Amino acid sequence: MQKEIFINESMGETRIAIQEDNQLVEVYVEKQDNHRMVGNVYKGKVENVLPGMQAAFVDIGYDLNAFLPFSEIGSDEFIVEDNDDDSDKKNKSKNRKYDNIEVDLKKNQEIYVQVIKEPFAGKGPRVTTEVALPGRLLVLVPNANYIGISKKIWDKYERRRLKKIAQKLRQNDLGVIIRTVAEGKSEEHIENDFNQLIENWNQIEYKADRGEAPVLVYEDLETASSVVRDLLTPDVEKIIIDSKRIFKKTQKYLEDVSPSLLDRLELYKLKAPLFESFGIESEIEKLMRPKAWLKSGAYLIIEKTEAMVVVDVNSGRFVGKKLHEENSLKINLEAAREVARQLRLRDLSGLIVIDFIDMKHQDNQKKVYHELRKELRKDRAKVAVAPITEFGLLEMTRQRIRVSLLDSMSDECPSCNGSGRIMSQETLITRLDHWLRRYKSKYRSIRLKLQLHPHNATYLQGEKKHVLRGLMWQNFVHLKIEENIELRQDEFKFFRSKDNKDVTDEMSLEKGKSN
Repeated sequence: MQKEIFINESMGETRIAIQEDNQLVEVYVEKQDNHRMVGNVYKGKVENVLPGMQAAFVDIGYDLNAFLPFSEIGSDEFIVEDNDDDSDKKNKSKNRKYDNIEVDLKKNQEIYVQVIKEPFAGKGPRVTTEVALPGRLLVLVPNANYIGISKKIWDKYERRRLKKIAQKLRQNDLGVIIRTVAEGKSEEHIENDFNQLIENWNQIEYKADRGEAPVLVYEDLETASSVVRDLLTPDVEKIIIDSKRIFKKTQKYLEDVSPSLLDRLELYKLKAPLFESFGIESEIEKLMRPKAWLKSGAYLIIEKTEAMVVVDVNSGRFVGKKLHEENSLKINLEAAREVARQLRLRDLSGLIVIDFIDMKHQDNQKKVYHELRKELRKDRAKVAVAPITEFGLLEMTRQRIRVSLLDSMSDECPSCNGSGRIMSQETLITRLDHWLRRYKSKYRSIRLKLQLHPHNATYLQGEKKHVLRGLMWQNFVHLKIEENIELRQDEFKFFRSKDNKDVTDEMSLEKGKSN
């Protein structure tokens, strides 16, 4: 598989794109004034302990308190006294009962916490007390007593060799996870990575001892550097960067941890934008749309709601030459592959419901289910998939770490409030009629100025001129139409002609709705 990484830095944001066999599979976006929090370690202060929610809230110095589920609380050794990735991490919390976990946490208690999910939609960051510091070859897990080896390292002799090295390096109360990229690396390289992680942990304890909670004691790498650390494996053929700053930083990092990969690093110098030169920009623009076309002519509709993501599979322009069941199977298999890719690309998470084209035979349903699971193995996020139901729906969940690409690269529309639709012109006319009736029931003014968006002003004075006359006759008022480009298409303003006073809100049924 040909794998390439592209890093673009602009005045507004840093973007990272990953291609496999010339197909875009992952996109990361980091805004210049909003650095990621995942991986950061804080010395926090417990604000509230809520057994009923099985969670605590921790002040880490952010605008919103961090959310700490009881299931993410490790041993008492994480308590501070008052004076991946693909790694096979042993998560103790998974074996604990989630129904009623008892913890020894008190208000104002100081604890180490690490961010595992970014804050989003008015919710604070999600944190854990099971701190893990990732390096290039290893992950250091302080206050844990185990050695883990990536499941992707298959060779039993290599696993045995790596385990012996980790046993030699490991100190008391320090857990170690050996990452996939450590396969084949010398003991010296692994030891250097381990020593760097030990130094990082010592610095964390030093800062924590001298800092008053809440305080940031460890800041993880920026997105571009973390992608290089986690994803620059031997199967990556190129990493192309258009920023001298990031290029030099990456070059220095590789010189220290993996000099053999330096020849794959390339500084992009052409005037044409990097993403446009490699056709990535147009692909990212497509990710902002709900519709994703398949090669066969079928398409997906992907809609993100607050509670879940819904994916609808449609046959579109596909014209099959076989029976309906076989055509449906062909489309659904292609759709399963594309759904897995789109989930990675758009970084969609939470509960995901996929509406496949109906198939009668259970064997065909199983084929689609297994095809989706096979493709999802390429995803670094944790997923859980249920079989297709009798209604042709497949339910799955995908781990959320970052906000989705749509939320990273776009803001909610102030006109439609995120619905993607605005008031029709006919409904706007009805609102105008109701407003005039309320106004005339209270005031006797017969001359008003009506300001509208130019599109609606033209519509009312042209195609709907007879409606405008009807509004004036019915309400015994003269309306002077004015264009106002600053108004939204679902907005209007009324002014009293004699003193030019804005009277819109006086007669609004719900103040601020039409304003």
